[in-house]
Order: sequence, then C-alpha cells, then structure tokens
Amino acid sequence: MEAVETKAAKRNGTKDMSVGSPMKLILGFALPLLMGMLFQQIYSLVDTVIVGRCLGMSALAAVGATGSINFLIIGFCLGMCSGFALPVAQRFGAKDEAGLRKFVGNSAVLAAMIAVILTVVTVVLCRDILQWMKTPEDIIDLSYEYIVVIFAGIPATILYNLLSSYLRSLGDSVMPVVFLVMSAVLNVVLDLLFVITFEMGIFGAAFATVLAQAVSGVLSLIFIIKKREILHPQKEDWVLDRDYVKTLIYMGLPMGFQYSITAIGSVVLQTAVNSLGSVAVASMTAAQKISMFVVCPFDALGSTMATYGGQNVGAGKLDRLSKGLLQAGILGIAYSVIILIVLYFCGDYLVYLFVSPEETLVVAQARQFLLINAVFYIPLVFVNEVRFLIQGMGYSGFAVFAGVFEMVARALVGLIFVPIFGYVAACFASPMAWIFADAFLFPAYFIVLHRMKKQMEAGRLK
Repeated sequence: MEAVETKAAKRNGTKDMSVGSPMKLILGFALPLLMGMLFQQIYSLVDTVIVGRCLGMSALAAVGATGSINFLIIGFCLGMCSGFALPVAQRFGAKDEAGLRKFVGNSAVLAAMIAVILTVVTVVLCRDILQWMKTPEDIIDLSYEYIVVIFAGIPATILYNLLSSYLRSLGDSVMPVVFLVMSAVLNVVLDLLFVITFEMGIFGAAFATVLAQAVSGVLSLIFIIKKREILHPQKEDWVLDRDYVKTLIYMGLPMGFQYSITAIGSVVLQTAVNSLGSVAVASMTAAQKISMFVVCPFDALGSTMATYGGQNVGAGKLDRLSKGLLQAGILGIAYSVIILIVLYFCGDYLVYLFVSPEETLVVAQARQFLLINAVFYIPLVFVNEVRFLIQGMGYSGFAVFAGVFEMVARALVGLIFVPIFGYVAACFASPMAWIFADAFLFPAYFIVLHRMKKQMEAGRLK
C-alpha cells in the first residue's frame, strides 16, 4: 500500500516523506530547495555587487545598515509563511484533503491581512527606525531610499513565500526553484537596467528585487491554479474558522516571531556596528552577503526537516524523526568542513566581488568575519535542523525560545563587547548565538519527542 501511495505522489509532483530512506528523501528534497535558496540569495548578491561597484562604498554601507531591520521584518514574513504551511504538511501526511484545503484558505486570508498591516506600519515608520538605529548621517538618506521600497513590496514577498511553502508542504521542492531561477534572471536584467542604464541609483536596485519577487509569486499562483488541485480551497474554506485560525496562529506566528526575536539581537548588534563608522558597516555588509550565500545548505536542510517532521507526525511515524535528524546532521557537518576550507583559501577573492582590492581594511575585516563564523558552522547546522524539526512536529511556540537565546547572545555582544573590543567582537556575535540556541534546542527536542510518544501511546496524538 505504501509503495502504491509513493508512486502516486511522484506522478502528481508531491513527495510522501513518511515512506522510504530518510537520507535519500532528505537529500532529494533539500537539493532542489538549496537551488531555490541560492537563487534567492542571488537577488541580494546582485544588488550588493552592483551597488558596491557602481554606486560606491557609501551606497554599499547604506544597504548594509538596513540589513538587520530588513531581517526583522522580512524574516517575520518568511517564518510566518513557513509556519502557515506546517498544518498543510501534517494534513497531507494524514491524507486529509478536506482539512488541507481548509488550512490553505484560512492561512491565505490571514496572510493577506497581515501583509496589509505590515506594509503600512513599516513604510510609515521607516525613517524613524533608521534614526533609532543610529544610522550614520552620511548614509541615512540612501538607506531610507532602499529599505522603504523593500517594505512597500511586503505583499509580493508574502505571496511568493506562502505559495512556495504550500508546494513544499506537499513534498514538491522543485517548482519553487523553477520560478526563482526565472525571477533571478529577471532581477539581474532589471538591476542592470535600472541602476546602470536608467541611473535610478539605490532605489532602482530595491525596485528590481521587489519586482522580481512579485513575478515569482504570480508564476507560483498560476502553477497552483493549473497543476495542484489539492491546494484549491472551496468557497467555504475561505471563511475563517476559529479552530483552524487558532492552529495557524499557534504554528505560524511563533515561526515569524522567532525570526523577529532573533533579529532584535541583530538590530542591537547592527546599532553597535553603526557606531563604529561606515567602513565597519561596509566590511560587515560584504561579509554577511557572502555568509548568507554559503550557509544556504544549512537553511535548506532546516526547511527540509520541517516538512519531514510535519509529514511523519501526520502519519504517526515518530520513530523516523531521530533517524532523519541524525542523517541530516551528517550532511550538514560534511558541508561545514568543506566550506571552512574554501573560505580560508578564497575569502579575499569573494570580498572583491563587492569592493575594490584597494579597500584593504574592508577586505581584511570582511575576511576576518567570514573565518570566525565558519569555524562555528557545525553548531549552526543543528540550530537549523533541530529547530525546524521541532516546528514541523507542531511545537512552533516551543521553538521560539531558541530565537530568544540567539537574541540575548547577539544583544550581549552588541551592548557590552563591541564598545570594548570593537569590530572583532561583532564577528563572534553569531557563533555565540548559535551555541546559546543549541543549548536550548537539544533538550527541547527530546522533551517534545517524549511528550508526543506519550500522547501516541494514550491515543491522543492527532
């Protein structure tokens, strides 16, 4: 019976992760997802390369000064969308199509409401936020010009990420990549057109990113309408149901807040780095852009574990959870070693993508940041995998505390150590955050797993 269901899933483009080898399933799901994340980072990388090379170091620092607040708001949107799709994955694993459609309809309505509220609030308060963060006076106008466009594009961000999360909840990690590849190419073309040809400056770079994101969202919607009937809500599914909304809020908002809570620590840290001047900001901007690109495999494995956990819990196969976590951990550790070696020998050349080799201090500080972080990538592996697995198991609220631990670590570095030790202290902020988070996540996972096994034995696990 399981073999028949698996073959049917493959034919319709979905993937049942409750059946078969965990290593094969995780790797097969994560690789296309990784390609999508890499192309998503291309949006950011292309913006930064063109801004740094064509508009100068001040413009590069201006984009970098918005990084933490960008993560605070956009990160909430990404986390919320992923959380809203978790009940969809669980209902898919339980073969409950009616419940699945109801969750799709209710989550879409909630997401639209939140998109409107977030867009209005962030656009109105944008300049005030930059002033609160002590953005250097010589770059604050450029920073505002960039980030206000990104915030105005929040609906496009939510549209794409919610729809791609629905697809991934069905085990389809391929089609979201296809749309991102198309949008990444469009983003490059628009960047060159707006920044170089039309000379629209930093506004053009931001507008190109938002427009490309909107295109990927529309393409995802068209695909779902034509090819994924299981995701088509009926008329009654669009009416908010208290029980469904409660579940969505319990799973979705904590995942969004988790990103935002983590980002609060980043905002404190960014504020401390801003006080060191635009050279320090530019150095960290270049290093963080490279770092965000090279850690994509960790993010892909984390997102994979959310779907893997959701489907296996829905199918009642709790014994597969730890086995999947172990095998995903092996993949992450192997990559951590490889990327540390690559960054050691090639770090300078990667920084040259963003700034001229003549900017020797920026290059040296960016390389320092990259290597210090890379040494601690193994703890980052498990921050992603264990946290997302807990969320996939239905305990998003519990996993939020990992974000609290990260926030505390980054805030401590920003408030205490950066004023004393300067830039080098900022390089240790993320490693400290990852270690703090792991200290919570590992005990939390085993507590959650034990609780769910007890519920299953008592017949109370839905």
